[in-house]
Amino acid sequence: MEIIGYAASVLIGVSLGLIGGGGSILTVPVLVYLFGIDTLLATEYSLFIVGMSSAVGSIAYFKKGLVNFKMALIFGGPSVISIFLTRIYLLPLIPEELLSIEDFTVTKNVFLLLIFAALMILASYKMIKNQNSVDSDRNDFNRNKALLAAGEGTIVGVLTGLVGAGGGFMIIPALVNLLKVPVKIAIGTSLVIISLNSLIGFSSSIGSTKIEWNLLLSITAIAVIGIIIGSQISKKIDGKKLKPAFGWFILVMGIYIITREIFL
Repeated sequence: MEIIGYAASVLIGVSLGLIGGGGSILTVPVLVYLFGIDTLLATEYSLFIVGMSSAVGSIAYFKKGLVNFKMALIFGGPSVISIFLTRIYLLPLIPEELLSIEDFTVTKNVFLLLIFAALMILASYKMIKNQNSVDSDRNDFNRNKALLAAGEGTIVGVLTGLVGAGGGFMIIPALVNLLKVPVKIAIGTSLVIISLNSLIGFSSSIGSTKIEWNLLLSITAIAVIGIIIGSQISKKIDGKKLKPAFGWFILVMGIYIITREIFL
């Protein structure tokens, strides 16, 4: 299964490089089901893998001038704060056993995976609908839109802190639709935000768990190779055209997780 897991790690990076998001939503399922890692630890590993991969991916966009640091600060500032608070204070408050009905028990791990599956289904809907296809060169940025972006950044931070997903599927639509950022710049800016969120989230709980660095660095290196491949492919293929197909794949994965955790 680990060989399949390493192959899937390439896909994580490719999707990040190609469409600026979506790959992180695969990381925790890959770690849990293919590498057999505990769910809570998998969320921490995911933050490092996604953070490093996104940081590498953002370099190419930065060199092309496709990163808006002002927007990254508006969206990423509240996100960073909320992810830090979530990892430090909210996660430890979740009990190990939340609900028990006859033979079915909702543990902390199952609860986190069900949240993750719900996010996957939401992400798949946004990808299939292809809501990011609208580009904009307008600059009708105002304070209200900044507040909306900051609010969504806070939500993304909480979700990232809980389940270890980068949240690119929420960040890019917010940048494009709320702040009127052109799509290519939104993708580059999203990668910067995701890298900051994920790496800060990882650092906030690094001392509380034992990390297998050899495994973590191996998966990260493969994901980084994937994001480089994805960035190269994006020069020849429009990522927006592939997004609906990737959305269907994410949908199937989300349904699989719910089915496995509840019925199997």
